[in-house]
Amino acid sequence: MELLPRGPAEFGSARYWERFFRRRGPRPFEWYGAFPEHRAVLRKYVRPRDKVLVVGCGNSELSEQMYDVGMCEDIVNIDVSDAVICQMRERSGSKRPKMSYLLMDMLQMDFPDAHFQVVLDKGTLDAILTDEEEATLAKVDKMFAEISRVLQVGGRYLCISLAQAHVLKKAVEYFSQEGWVVRIHQVASSGDKQQFVLPVFVYVMTKFKKIPGSAPQILEICPEEQDKPMRMESAEQLVAAVKDRQHYALLCSQLSKTPCPEQVSLDLCDKESGRPRYTLHVVDSPSVKPSRDNRFAIFIIPQGRETEWLFGTEEGRRQLATSAGFGRLVTVALHREQHYEGMVGIQAELSGKVMELAPPGLPAQQQVPFLSAGGDIGVRTVQHRDSSPLSGEYVVEDVKGDGMCYFRRLIFLRNRNVVQSEARLCAQMPLPGQKKRRKDKKKPSPAEPPAAIDKSYLCCEHHKAMVAGLCLLGGPDPLPGTPLTVLVVGLGGGSLPLFIHDYFVKACVSIVEIDPCMLEVATHWFGFSQGDRMQVHISDGLDYVVKLAAEAPSQFDAIMFDVDSKDLTVGMSCPPPAFVEKPFLQKVKTILKAEGVFILNLVCRDARLKQSVLATLREVFPLLYARHIEGEVNEILFCQSSPEGRRNPTELGARARALEGALRQPGRPWDSSYMLADMLQAIKIL
Repeated sequence: MELLPRGPAEFGSARYWERFFRRRGPRPFEWYGAFPEHRAVLRKYVRPRDKVLVVGCGNSELSEQMYDVGMCEDIVNIDVSDAVICQMRERSGSKRPKMSYLLMDMLQMDFPDAHFQVVLDKGTLDAILTDEEEATLAKVDKMFAEISRVLQVGGRYLCISLAQAHVLKKAVEYFSQEGWVVRIHQVASSGDKQQFVLPVFVYVMTKFKKIPGSAPQILEICPEEQDKPMRMESAEQLVAAVKDRQHYALLCSQLSKTPCPEQVSLDLCDKESGRPRYTLHVVDSPSVKPSRDNRFAIFIIPQGRETEWLFGTEEGRRQLATSAGFGRLVTVALHREQHYEGMVGIQAELSGKVMELAPPGLPAQQQVPFLSAGGDIGVRTVQHRDSSPLSGEYVVEDVKGDGMCYFRRLIFLRNRNVVQSEARLCAQMPLPGQKKRRKDKKKPSPAEPPAAIDKSYLCCEHHKAMVAGLCLLGGPDPLPGTPLTVLVVGLGGGSLPLFIHDYFVKACVSIVEIDPCMLEVATHWFGFSQGDRMQVHISDGLDYVVKLAAEAPSQFDAIMFDVDSKDLTVGMSCPPPAFVEKPFLQKVKTILKAEGVFILNLVCRDARLKQSVLATLREVFPLLYARHIEGEVNEILFCQSSPEGRRNPTELGARARALEGALRQPGRPWDSSYMLADMLQAIKIL
């Protein structure tokens, strides 16, 4: 402990290092790892005939080992400590005749200009740049200027560093502005991990003649697991990339020591594109009694199923880990932009990386099982990809669900973990590698859907609840033959209005959709079509309702809002806040018939905001019911204008059974999951 400085500033003091090396003696002091850990990177940039300068050499064995393995022999070592220079001269003796040790300050070197091909710095910059005070920065500028002066054009400044943000930022900005090529290598191992949890980096600054004007900066990073550098667009992006790797190292260190009370999420990116390839969640289960075989497992989520409750929510993943019976489970979601070579390929790719997330006490050679639902990685086929000025990038994809069912989904990539619309496909899609039975069958065009849409099936639980809400209408039982006027705001894939149109044969459905691209998607990919009883109006829902309120009040039996918010900064993703402001809700009430029902899909994670929305709804609609969708954030709100229309659960159940029975007509497909009475049993009056 007596060897440590009183404060960080002492690291830049020659007096401190003189005292340090006199007290420590000849025992080597290896900051940031020993030669074997740096050998691979040094071999790339140090040639046998190079003249190498080591600044702030200390008593490290780095230059000695470089000499001994034949990497380079013409090495000059300098340091400000007379004690360490004497130690190193004595230690090296006549064994390395071409290597020398000189007492010299690197801020004022005696060497001529362009004298070296390589300047090597192991921790010296970190020791000097302890803060961002003006005097410290001036000292570093002088250090960089001297290094630049003694290096030849084409020479390399190799700086081994922990890459603290202010150190890296200073080095990158200085040399990139001088026109040098800047490349950062992450060293495969950080030496004594008890001393340094953070990874070690090597800055490689290659000197070029400065070109007048604004020459493009060349900034690159080489992660430890790959040789090919990744180009960065700015110094800020390069610093951020290093910071990400430091955070990952800290996370791995934390996970290796103690159980994690909260779920940890991280992305592993593709080496070539830099895009996320895997999303990992680390889930610890304290209730699982640990044994040799149940400490750790990896669960591969089948493609396309990452949005399901079991895999896409904290509670679901916790239940998955507990039921799997492992103390720590890492769930792995696969990204749609990536290609995967089956379960074996994924296991080979992830095996080394996931072991860095192993729980404390796991034996080094422990076999870790890879699990999945159904034993495969699932099927995902992107049928269509495009971008909308209003909704941003989106994809239409077909995925294999649980069992042999296939589904078509619309995903907005700005919120890629949320299924915007979903429909079940009638025909089974062929599995990869499966042979066709009929060779004469015409191959479908890639632009055409491979199977018909099952229009009788509502995939979304909240859509089932919204249909069940028609039982709240006044008058006689809402049988399918009863004339209805329905307004739906928000088209999506069109499954909700399409179901109402097909099953309520006298319903007239008006749909308002702000994004014309969604009408194209619904028509081409989800089997939607307009007709005499169903029309789409391309308009802002707010403007459309206000216009109707002025022109034709009291015209709808049911109004349904299923519209998402484009603003992800608000704690309510459905509907946009303007749709639940009191003046607008009063307009909604104006166009609703006296015994009609206003049905709203509310998705709000902000508890305070949710209470505010409910309070506003009560001010406008005296009768308010709510149905929470199990396993989801969604809550379906049923609003009516008159409290006299209040119905008890028994009456609602009877009406729901009557409606369900009427909808189950011979020859008409009906899914057994449409238990409308069950859907309304959980309804509550607010």
